[in-house]
Amino acid sequence: MNRPITLPFYAKLSFILVILICFAFIFCTGKDIITPVLMAFLFAVLLLPIFTFLNTKFKFPRHLAAIVCLLIFLSFIVGILVFISYQVTYMANDFGTIKKNANSFIIEIHKFIRENFQVSIGEQKKYLDTVTKDSVKNGQATIISSIISISDVLLDSTIIVIYTFLFLIYKEHFKLFLAKLISPQNHTVLKDILSQIKVSVNNYIVSLIIEMLVVSVLTGLGLWIIGIKYFILLGLITGILNLIPYIGILIAGVITVLASLTGSADTSVILGILIVNIIVQFIDNNLLVPLIINSKVEINAFVSIMGIIVGGAAAGIAGMFLAIPLLAILKIIFDRIESLSPWGYLMGNHVPRKFRWRTRKAAVNN
Repeated sequence: MNRPITLPFYAKLSFILVILICFAFIFCTGKDIITPVLMAFLFAVLLLPIFTFLNTKFKFPRHLAAIVCLLIFLSFIVGILVFISYQVTYMANDFGTIKKNANSFIIEIHKFIRENFQVSIGEQKKYLDTVTKDSVKNGQATIISSIISISDVLLDSTIIVIYTFLFLIYKEHFKLFLAKLISPQNHTVLKDILSQIKVSVNNYIVSLIIEMLVVSVLTGLGLWIIGIKYFILLGLITGILNLIPYIGILIAGVITVLASLTGSADTSVILGILIVNIIVQFIDNNLLVPLIINSKVEINAFVSIMGIIVGGAAAGIAGMFLAIPLLAILKIIFDRIESLSPWGYLMGNHVPRKFRWRTRKAAVNN
């Protein structure tokens, strides 16, 4: 009978670090390929209850059930985009007012800088002209890069839809593949891991949607109170962009300020917008995220922030979006493998009890 090999701690730690470095290198090298696959996996997990319901209750064939799920999902996305595009087109009718108020607002800023920083309006305009000339020189390259970015987004979106369809119809095939990799005595653990991953990812995405809706309603209500014209559109945009950690709310704030110029260039309105965004973010960060998001994934704030930063550095906005569900999946796996359970505890949101170091002398006395 073969006896298991027992490795010292430093050897185990070395193996873990080497594996992490290899995974990081593979992901950074092939992020353009891996990111759409991971996004499709999350969407497939989200649509899995609908797929199972259609396949088992209504006896839809697997391919037809997957197609219906994708049509429902795409209809929801297209509906939001159509509503936003309609509202933006309606807002374009006020472009003249926006331009007029923007000019008035810029003049007020010039006066503020002149009075408080002793920089004349002529010097300010000279600096702006220099910046504008540099922007014009790079304008063609910017347009080309924007076109390439849009084409990449469309291509990735198409690939994600295809991958999601394939994940749904080959669900059992992938399960059997994992079962063949693992010895039969560990199949119970594998089944538990897969079940928990499905529940955790599903709950996380549903929680994000709930958070998006609540932030949209609160922002829209706040903008309506201070008299912003397109409060429904701006509230929805804020809720959607809030899904992007850190930078999303900043982009939404800039868009809201620009849209507020359809009414007037009064600085009090802009101040009101900033107050609304601060209040909504306070509610989101201190109430919605702890109650809705963190309660579902059970990842502590330190690991979440580190994961978002690393994900953003590795794969941009998509990496920031994928960071939390991937960390949740890793925690589920770590918690159910005895040798990796300390890492699962490190990632968790447990409240530790007072720890007493157990020295050899104390162990002997006990």
